[in-house]
Amino acid sequence: MTSLREGPTTVVRREDYAAPAFWIDSVDLSFDLDPAKTRVLNRMRLRRNPDVPTQPLRLDGEDLNLARVMVNGGGCSFKMDGGQLVLENLPGLDDGGTEPFDLEIFTTCNPAKNTQLMGLYVSQGTFFTQCEAEGFRRITYFLDRPDVMSAYTVTLKAEKTLYPVLLSNGNLVDSGDLEDGRHFAKWVDPHKKPCYLFALVAGKLVHREQKVIARNGAEHLLQVYVRPGDLDKTEHAMNSLMASVVWDEARFGLPLDLERFMIVATSDFNMGAMENKGLNIFNTKYVLANPATATDTDYANIESVVGHEYFHNWTGNRITCRDWFQLSLKEGLTVFRDQEFSMDLCPSPSARAVKRIEDVRVLRTAQFPEDAGPMAHPVRPDSYAEINNFYTVTIYEKGAEVVRMMQTLVGRDGFARGMKLYFERFDGQAVTCDDFAQAIADANPGSELANHLPQFKRWYSQAGTPRVKAEGAYNAAERTYTLTLSQSCPTTPGQDHKEPFVIPVNLGLLSHEGRELPLQLAHWSNAEAGTRNFVLTQASETLTFINVDAEPVPSLLRAFSAPVVLECDYTDAELLVLLAHDTDAFNRWEAAQRLALRRALKAINEPGPVPTEPLNPAFITAMRAVLRHPDLDAAFKDLVLTLPAETYIAEQLAEVDPQRVHAVREAMRAQMARQLFDDWAWAFEAFEGNGAYSPDSTSAGRRALAGLALTHLCLAAADSGNTVWPGKAYQRFKDAGNMTDRFNALSALVVSGSELAKPALQRFHALFKDEALALDKWFALQAGAPDRGGNILPTVRQLMQHPDFQPRNPNRARSVLTTFCQANPAAFHRADAGGYVFWSERVMDIDGFNPQVAARLARALDRWKKLAEPYRSAAREAIARVAAKPDLSNDVREVVTHALKD
Repeated sequence: MTSLREGPTTVVRREDYAAPAFWIDSVDLSFDLDPAKTRVLNRMRLRRNPDVPTQPLRLDGEDLNLARVMVNGGGCSFKMDGGQLVLENLPGLDDGGTEPFDLEIFTTCNPAKNTQLMGLYVSQGTFFTQCEAEGFRRITYFLDRPDVMSAYTVTLKAEKTLYPVLLSNGNLVDSGDLEDGRHFAKWVDPHKKPCYLFALVAGKLVHREQKVIARNGAEHLLQVYVRPGDLDKTEHAMNSLMASVVWDEARFGLPLDLERFMIVATSDFNMGAMENKGLNIFNTKYVLANPATATDTDYANIESVVGHEYFHNWTGNRITCRDWFQLSLKEGLTVFRDQEFSMDLCPSPSARAVKRIEDVRVLRTAQFPEDAGPMAHPVRPDSYAEINNFYTVTIYEKGAEVVRMMQTLVGRDGFARGMKLYFERFDGQAVTCDDFAQAIADANPGSELANHLPQFKRWYSQAGTPRVKAEGAYNAAERTYTLTLSQSCPTTPGQDHKEPFVIPVNLGLLSHEGRELPLQLAHWSNAEAGTRNFVLTQASETLTFINVDAEPVPSLLRAFSAPVVLECDYTDAELLVLLAHDTDAFNRWEAAQRLALRRALKAINEPGPVPTEPLNPAFITAMRAVLRHPDLDAAFKDLVLTLPAETYIAEQLAEVDPQRVHAVREAMRAQMARQLFDDWAWAFEAFEGNGAYSPDSTSAGRRALAGLALTHLCLAAADSGNTVWPGKAYQRFKDAGNMTDRFNALSALVVSGSELAKPALQRFHALFKDEALALDKWFALQAGAPDRGGNILPTVRQLMQHPDFQPRNPNRARSVLTTFCQANPAAFHRADAGGYVFWSERVMDIDGFNPQVAARLARALDRWKKLAEPYRSAAREAIARVAAKPDLSNDVREVVTHALKD
């Protein structure tokens, strides 16, 4: 039996890529399913790759018991080399022939003991698989790499009463009963695929189904499978799947290519979901929803993730990655597609802008710090020790921004042409990021992308977040405004020098009265109103606008047209103009963020006690104007009135005292609560009633703003000793007709420290003790609560002793541990180092049974070098304690080793 932790860590490098020595044309898998001993018969048709020098066949395997190996029906010699099965005496190896041959391998495995949730495992009596990135080797010996694409036939056999549902990829071609109460199902996938897209599910499941008719008249069956008792929570997932099918065919001409498409939900899953061909396996978090148990955020996430996995059917499955360094080829592109899907479903431009702002917040609070930390890597990495560690926000979210810039540079129609050419060239193949970029450029000759393609591709090869500095100068005598844009990029591990990027900059000019100004450069015959795109390709470039009657306010990087940090020395007055009048909703929000951030940094950096009123009167007045504005959407108001996160504020500092950052932000929030008290009360009364529940963006925005108002009202009440608003919040918690309103009220009580929080938490648990996803929220709310006197770490330790805490369930573990260590900085970064000690204990413990979850938790201290003392030394000591553990997984060892590098 091979083991995960045998042998030294091997670094895999992109430059060492070599094509496989063999191709596997077809795979016939037969599973005799048993939790303790599943038997897997793997019959393959192989042939030698004539383009590769003759060499033995080396098949990957892990935690397998090998029983039999046969070649062309007869015995053969083999040997084990670490985790690989090596076969040397194969047809064609002596004479260089390429004739196909048959290889049969019989193995057994123990799914019930597979706590890693990779390969074939059992969750609550049901079999599931997870094969991306390298889980298939835990099912059978195979060339476990994405560029080996094969046709699969799969036969599943199991006891019928225990496993009445037997699912795999593709189309069901046969099924029936066997002897001794067993039954079988045979599935054939008509499309070749890499082994990471293989899937099987077997268990007691129920399903919702819907038939849809494609534009070409073909009928398809859509099915969503869940455990009995959860069927009432699948309507939204099904609606999202149907919307995804319609959208992809309408927007990109990409139809569903199977007779059926299935989604299956499980609560034990390391990831959010997996796009296995025709059989998507989902974390229940992204499938199950009804108004009583799921929030508006849950509904939005389900729509997005269902879309994401369905869109992978073409961008990831029909065309896949040549190697794992090309991971963003499928993930960045598909994140972009799911973002566009959600935006296209928005009913108004304002709702589209809200979606864009939400996506950028994730990028700034998660990806920008990654770009500045020890695990910084390009969108197309150059090396890795553990591929599971590179399912990152850089690959996904920054990768999506790179694709979005392509669309900006060629236009929406041009991008659609590029996608069409991409599929014409590469359908059914495993390709690279370069292949995709070339297709988009070739479909749009003469475009800015085509003209600068080699330089544009630096977005794939250079790590780090570029910084764009903007400097403007107005010449009243000549009526010109000169705008100089310059770019730079900080050093990152292994990359000291960065060449200039191609950076699309959407911009406009406003008068100080807030009027949009027409734009005219000297070589233009006419002025043009509205947003214009300028492409920065040099280290510095200057634009001179003519016929400008007064000094303008530049509105730069509209709609966040590039994933960069914009440095512009705006005055407060200019930011207030943008906040009040900019025609670009993103930049209105951005102006509010900059104003708040400016006040926060001033209060943090000044010596002495934290001021009780860090915000100036102009900011408070501006926030009141936004809150009371009759024409702005409630969802947009909610975003503008939400202060920058502590983690985002910390990233702007050279040295971070997490306690002071927290104290300043809390002071800002308390000041907004007090000084806008009457306005919050008005907003709550105006937006708290929404009638029957609907997850649409307008209704969700109203609930979000009412929830934000209630939190501030309870905070103000805590300052003054007023009990009215906490009482109203508790009553709303009890009477709420949906989870969003109920949880907003509960959160308001917890965040404000109300004495009513305790009975409300007890009541919530009693109501939802049998709803796993609702309990995840209950755990997370307590682990993420404001730290008052160091009380949260003891609370977290108590939560871990709760009968409902299940450390081996990834959702439950993340609800407590990830929330505390990564989303509650003031509670985690304790002066006594208690948070770091707790972190090290948990990382080492979880690494013993689920290295993927442990590695993600390990990254909570990526940015330890930015910490002030005594935090910095204590954090380093905790990381070193983990690194010293002799039997760490590759997953965790790579993270902590990078963190400790100078």
